[in-house]
Amino acid sequence: AASAACVRSRRWAGCVRRLSMAKSKFEYVRDFEADDTCLPNCWIVVRLDGRNFHRFSEQHEFKKPNDDRALQLMTKCAQTVMQELEDIAIAYGQSDEYSFVFKKKSRWFKRRASKFMTHVVSQFASSYVFYWKDYFKDQQLLYPPGFDGRIVLYPSNQNLKDYLSWRQADCHINNLYNTVFWMLVQRSGLTPVQAQDRLQGTLAGDKNEILFSEFNINYNNEPLMYRKGTVLIWQKTNEVMTKKIKLPKEAEEKEVEVTRTKTKVVPLHCDIIGDQFWEEYPEILAEDS
Repeated sequence: AASAACVRSRRWAGCVRRLSMAKSKFEYVRDFEADDTCLPNCWIVVRLDGRNFHRFSEQHEFKKPNDDRALQLMTKCAQTVMQELEDIAIAYGQSDEYSFVFKKKSRWFKRRASKFMTHVVSQFASSYVFYWKDYFKDQQLLYPPGFDGRIVLYPSNQNLKDYLSWRQADCHINNLYNTVFWMLVQRSGLTPVQAQDRLQGTLAGDKNEILFSEFNINYNNEPLMYRKGTVLIWQKTNEVMTKKIKLPKEAEEKEVEVTRTKTKVVPLHCDIIGDQFWEEYPEILAEDS
Protein backbone atom coordinates (compact mmCIF):
# COMPACT_ATOMS: atom_id res chain seq x y z
CA ALA A 1 0.00 0.00 0.00
CA ALA A 2 2.86 2.33 0.86
CA SER A 3 4.47 1.58 -2.49
CA ALA A 4 1.20 2.34 -4.39
CA ALA A 5 0.84 5.61 -2.51
CA CYS A 6 4.37 6.52 -3.47
CA VAL A 7 3.64 5.85 -7.15
CA ARG A 8 0.50 8.01 -7.01
CA SER A 9 2.50 10.75 -5.35
CA ARG A 10 5.14 10.70 -8.08
CA ARG A 11 2.43 10.83 -10.79
CA TRP A 12 0.80 13.84 -9.13
CA ALA A 13 4.16 15.59 -8.86
CA GLY A 14 4.73 14.95 -12.58
CA CYS A 15 1.33 16.45 -13.45
CA VAL A 16 2.11 19.55 -11.38
CA ARG A 17 5.45 19.98 -13.16
CA ARG A 18 3.83 19.64 -16.59
CA LEU A 19 1.14 22.22 -15.71
CA SER A 20 3.74 24.69 -14.48
CA MET A 21 5.81 24.15 -17.61
CA ALA A 22 2.75 24.89 -19.80
CA LYS A 23 2.71 28.44 -18.43
CA SER A 24 5.68 29.69 -20.40
CA LYS A 25 7.21 33.15 -20.22
CA PHE A 26 5.62 33.92 -23.60
CA GLU A 27 2.07 33.53 -22.35
CA TYR A 28 1.84 37.23 -21.52
CA VAL A 29 1.01 37.89 -25.19
CA ARG A 30 -2.54 36.74 -24.45
CA ASP A 31 -3.05 40.00 -22.57
CA PHE A 32 -3.08 41.82 -25.91
CA GLU A 33 -6.29 40.08 -26.98
CA ALA A 34 -9.19 42.55 -26.92
CA ASP A 35 -12.39 41.64 -25.11
CA ASP A 36 -15.01 41.40 -27.85
CA THR A 37 -17.81 39.84 -25.81
CA CYS A 38 -21.21 40.96 -27.10
CA LEU A 39 -23.48 42.69 -24.62
CA PRO A 40 -26.02 40.39 -22.94
CA ASN A 41 -29.73 40.43 -23.82
CA CYS A 42 -29.12 41.86 -27.29
CA TRP A 43 -29.92 40.43 -30.69
CA ILE A 44 -26.63 39.67 -32.45
CA VAL A 45 -26.83 40.36 -36.18
CA VAL A 46 -24.08 39.13 -38.49
CA ARG A 47 -24.39 40.64 -41.96
CA LEU A 48 -22.16 39.43 -44.75
CA ASP A 49 -21.70 40.92 -48.20
CA GLY A 50 -20.05 39.66 -51.33
CA ARG A 51 -16.68 41.29 -51.89
CA ASN A 52 -16.46 43.00 -55.28
CA PHE A 53 -19.45 40.99 -56.54
CA HIS A 54 -20.09 43.44 -59.37
CA ARG A 55 -16.95 42.14 -61.04
CA PHE A 56 -17.68 38.56 -59.92
CA SER A 57 -21.14 38.62 -61.51
CA GLU A 58 -19.76 39.95 -64.80
CA GLN A 59 -16.94 37.40 -64.92
CA HIS A 60 -19.42 34.57 -64.32
CA GLU A 61 -22.07 35.95 -66.69
CA PHE A 62 -24.89 36.46 -64.20
CA LYS A 63 -28.21 37.26 -65.85
CA LYS A 64 -29.43 40.84 -65.37
CA PRO A 65 -31.23 42.24 -63.47
CA ASN A 66 -31.68 39.02 -61.45
CA ASP A 67 -30.09 35.60 -61.77
CA ASP A 68 -32.19 32.88 -60.13
CA ARG A 69 -29.15 30.59 -59.92
CA ALA A 70 -27.14 33.12 -57.94
CA LEU A 71 -30.02 33.99 -55.61
CA GLN A 72 -30.85 30.34 -54.94
CA LEU A 73 -27.18 29.54 -54.29
CA MET A 74 -27.00 32.37 -51.74
CA THR A 75 -30.09 30.96 -50.01
CA LYS A 76 -28.63 27.44 -49.98
CA CYS A 77 -25.48 28.75 -48.31
CA ALA A 78 -27.54 30.66 -45.75
CA GLN A 79 -29.56 27.53 -44.97
CA THR A 80 -26.31 25.64 -44.43
CA VAL A 81 -25.14 28.31 -41.98
CA MET A 82 -28.41 28.14 -40.02
CA GLN A 83 -28.33 24.35 -39.85
CA GLU A 84 -24.77 24.49 -38.55
CA LEU A 85 -25.42 27.29 -36.04
CA GLU A 86 -28.86 26.52 -34.66
CA ASP A 87 -28.99 29.59 -32.42
CA ILE A 88 -29.88 31.70 -35.46
CA ALA A 89 -33.53 32.70 -35.09
CA ILE A 90 -34.08 34.25 -38.53
CA ALA A 91 -32.07 35.27 -41.59
CA TYR A 92 -32.79 37.69 -44.42
CA GLY A 93 -31.06 37.91 -47.78
CA GLN A 94 -31.09 39.88 -51.01
CA SER A 95 -28.66 40.20 -53.90
CA ASP A 96 -25.17 39.35 -52.54
CA GLU A 97 -25.89 39.91 -48.84
CA TYR A 98 -27.37 37.93 -45.97
CA SER A 99 -28.16 38.90 -42.37
CA PHE A 100 -28.18 36.26 -39.63
CA VAL A 101 -29.92 37.02 -36.33
CA PHE A 102 -28.70 35.15 -33.26
CA LYS A 103 -31.04 34.82 -30.30
CA LYS A 104 -30.84 37.35 -27.50
CA LYS A 105 -29.83 34.72 -24.96
CA SER A 106 -27.42 32.85 -27.20
CA ARG A 107 -24.28 31.61 -25.42
CA TRP A 108 -22.58 30.37 -28.56
CA PHE A 109 -18.83 31.05 -28.58
CA LYS A 110 -19.24 32.75 -25.17
CA ARG A 111 -20.80 35.62 -27.17
CA ARG A 112 -17.45 36.61 -28.69
CA ALA A 113 -18.09 38.82 -31.71
CA SER A 114 -15.06 37.59 -33.64
CA LYS A 115 -16.21 33.98 -33.30
CA PHE A 116 -19.73 34.76 -34.50
CA MET A 117 -18.47 36.65 -37.52
CA THR A 118 -15.71 34.28 -38.61
CA HIS A 119 -17.85 31.15 -38.22
CA VAL A 120 -20.70 32.61 -40.27
CA VAL A 121 -18.53 34.05 -43.04
CA SER A 122 -16.26 31.01 -43.38
CA GLN A 123 -19.18 28.56 -43.39
CA PHE A 124 -21.01 30.67 -45.99
CA ALA A 125 -18.00 31.13 -48.26
CA SER A 126 -17.03 27.45 -48.23
CA SER A 127 -20.66 26.49 -48.92
CA TYR A 128 -20.74 28.88 -51.89
CA VAL A 129 -17.84 27.05 -53.50
CA PHE A 130 -19.11 23.59 -52.46
CA TYR A 131 -22.62 24.05 -53.91
CA TRP A 132 -21.63 26.14 -56.95
CA LYS A 133 -21.99 23.27 -59.44
CA ASP A 134 -25.46 22.40 -58.17
CA TYR A 135 -26.76 25.74 -59.45
CA PHE A 136 -24.38 26.81 -62.22
CA LYS A 137 -23.90 23.37 -63.81
CA ASP A 138 -21.37 23.81 -66.62
CA GLN A 139 -20.39 27.36 -65.65
CA GLN A 140 -16.89 27.02 -64.24
CA LEU A 141 -16.00 28.88 -61.04
CA LEU A 142 -13.17 31.07 -62.30
CA TYR A 143 -11.80 32.21 -58.95
CA PRO A 144 -12.73 31.97 -55.25
CA PRO A 145 -15.49 34.37 -54.14
CA GLY A 146 -14.89 36.58 -51.12
CA PHE A 147 -17.26 37.78 -48.39
CA ASP A 148 -16.85 40.30 -45.60
CA GLY A 149 -18.87 40.49 -42.41
CA ARG A 150 -19.87 42.87 -39.65
CA ILE A 151 -21.68 42.57 -36.34
CA VAL A 152 -24.33 44.90 -34.93
CA LEU A 153 -26.19 44.50 -31.63
CA TYR A 154 -29.86 45.46 -31.26
CA PRO A 155 -31.24 45.70 -27.72
CA SER A 156 -34.99 45.63 -28.44
CA ASN A 157 -37.35 43.65 -30.64
CA GLN A 158 -38.42 46.84 -32.38
CA ASN A 159 -34.80 47.71 -33.19
CA LEU A 160 -34.38 44.30 -34.80
CA LYS A 161 -37.63 44.56 -36.77
CA ASP A 162 -36.60 48.01 -37.99
CA TYR A 163 -33.23 46.66 -39.09
CA LEU A 164 -34.82 43.87 -41.13
CA SER A 165 -37.37 46.34 -42.53
CA TRP A 166 -34.49 48.58 -43.63
CA ARG A 167 -32.83 45.71 -45.50
CA GLN A 168 -36.10 44.77 -47.23
CA ALA A 169 -36.79 48.39 -48.18
CA ASP A 170 -33.27 48.50 -49.61
CA CYS A 171 -34.07 45.36 -51.63
CA HIS A 172 -37.14 47.04 -53.13
CA ILE A 173 -35.32 50.27 -53.99
CA ASN A 174 -32.36 48.51 -55.61
CA ASN A 175 -34.44 45.97 -57.52
CA LEU A 176 -36.81 48.58 -58.92
CA TYR A 177 -33.87 50.65 -60.14
CA ASN A 178 -32.05 47.64 -61.61
CA THR A 179 -35.18 46.36 -63.35
CA VAL A 180 -35.73 49.66 -65.15
CA PHE A 181 -32.01 50.16 -65.81
CA TRP A 182 -31.54 46.81 -67.52
CA MET A 183 -34.75 47.14 -69.53
CA LEU A 184 -33.42 50.42 -70.92
CA VAL A 185 -30.10 48.76 -71.76
CA GLN A 186 -31.34 45.40 -73.04
CA ARG A 187 -34.53 46.42 -74.85
CA SER A 188 -34.15 50.10 -75.65
CA GLY A 189 -30.52 49.89 -76.67
CA LEU A 190 -29.25 52.58 -74.30
CA THR A 191 -25.71 52.44 -73.05
CA PRO A 192 -25.26 52.02 -69.28
CA VAL A 193 -24.28 55.68 -69.01
CA GLN A 194 -27.35 56.79 -70.98
CA ALA A 195 -29.64 54.60 -68.86
CA GLN A 196 -28.12 56.05 -65.70
CA ASP A 197 -28.67 59.59 -66.97
CA ARG A 198 -32.26 58.74 -67.89
CA LEU A 199 -33.02 57.53 -64.37
CA GLN A 200 -31.21 60.28 -62.51
CA GLY A 201 -33.61 62.13 -60.20
CA THR A 202 -36.57 59.81 -60.90
CA LEU A 203 -38.87 58.64 -58.11
CA ALA A 204 -40.42 55.21 -57.64
CA GLY A 205 -43.58 56.30 -59.48
CA ASP A 206 -41.50 57.49 -62.45
CA LYS A 207 -39.70 54.16 -62.68
CA ASN A 208 -42.97 52.22 -62.49
CA GLU A 209 -44.36 54.39 -65.29
CA ILE A 210 -41.33 53.75 -67.52
CA LEU A 211 -41.69 49.99 -67.01
CA PHE A 212 -45.41 50.00 -67.75
CA SER A 213 -45.59 52.51 -70.61
CA GLU A 214 -42.42 51.51 -72.46
CA PHE A 215 -42.08 47.79 -71.67
CA ASN A 216 -45.60 46.75 -70.64
CA ILE A 217 -44.26 45.52 -67.29
CA ASN A 218 -46.26 45.82 -64.09
CA TYR A 219 -43.58 45.85 -61.40
CA ASN A 220 -46.01 44.39 -58.85
CA ASN A 221 -46.15 41.23 -60.95
CA GLU A 222 -42.41 40.67 -60.76
CA PRO A 223 -41.40 37.58 -58.68
CA LEU A 224 -41.55 38.13 -54.94
CA MET A 225 -38.02 36.80 -54.53
CA TYR A 226 -36.76 39.79 -56.52
CA ARG A 227 -38.98 42.39 -54.84
CA LYS A 228 -39.00 41.13 -51.25
CA GLY A 229 -35.81 39.12 -50.89
CA THR A 230 -35.67 35.85 -48.96
CA VAL A 231 -36.57 35.23 -45.32
CA LEU A 232 -35.29 32.06 -43.65
CA ILE A 233 -37.11 30.71 -40.60
CA TRP A 234 -37.32 27.43 -38.69
CA GLN A 235 -40.48 25.45 -39.36
CA LYS A 236 -41.73 22.02 -38.38
CA THR A 237 -42.50 19.94 -41.44
CA ASN A 238 -43.88 16.43 -41.85
CA GLU A 239 -41.85 14.02 -43.93
CA VAL A 240 -43.37 10.80 -45.24
CA MET A 241 -40.84 8.06 -45.71
CA THR A 242 -41.00 4.36 -46.51
CA LYS A 243 -39.67 1.93 -43.94
CA LYS A 244 -39.37 -1.86 -43.95
CA ILE A 245 -40.69 -3.55 -40.82
CA LYS A 246 -41.33 -7.14 -39.80
CA LEU A 247 -44.77 -7.71 -38.32
CA PRO A 248 -45.37 -10.37 -35.66
CA LYS A 249 -46.28 -13.82 -36.98
CA GLU A 250 -45.27 -12.85 -40.53
CA ALA A 251 -42.18 -14.17 -42.25
CA GLU A 252 -41.56 -11.37 -44.76
CA GLU A 253 -40.88 -7.69 -44.18
CA LYS A 254 -43.46 -5.17 -45.32
CA GLU A 255 -43.02 -1.62 -46.49
CA VAL A 256 -45.02 0.94 -44.53
CA GLU A 257 -45.20 4.73 -44.72
CA VAL A 258 -43.96 6.55 -41.64
CA THR A 259 -44.53 10.25 -40.97
CA ARG A 260 -41.83 12.08 -39.05
CA THR A 261 -41.78 15.67 -37.88
CA LYS A 262 -38.57 17.57 -38.50
CA THR A 263 -37.56 21.17 -37.96
CA LYS A 264 -36.14 22.64 -41.14
CA VAL A 265 -34.90 25.96 -42.42
CA VAL A 266 -37.63 27.16 -44.78
CA PRO A 267 -37.32 30.05 -47.28
CA LEU A 268 -40.16 32.57 -47.57
CA HIS A 269 -40.63 35.47 -49.97
CA CYS A 270 -42.93 37.81 -48.12
CA ASP A 271 -43.30 41.22 -46.53
CA ILE A 272 -41.62 41.60 -43.14
CA ILE A 273 -42.12 45.35 -42.76
CA GLY A 274 -45.75 45.09 -41.69
CA ASP A 275 -47.11 43.38 -38.58
CA GLN A 276 -48.66 40.35 -40.30
CA PHE A 277 -45.42 38.37 -40.58
CA TRP A 278 -44.52 38.86 -36.92
CA GLU A 279 -48.04 37.99 -35.79
CA GLU A 280 -47.92 34.81 -37.84
CA TYR A 281 -44.52 33.75 -36.48
CA PRO A 282 -44.36 35.08 -32.89
CA GLU A 283 -41.89 32.36 -31.87
CA ILE A 284 -39.08 34.18 -33.68
CA LEU A 285 -39.02 36.96 -31.11
CA ALA A 286 -40.05 34.81 -28.15
CA GLU A 287 -37.58 34.87 -25.26
CA ASP A 288 -37.61 31.10 -24.86
CA SER A 289 -37.62 30.20 -28.56
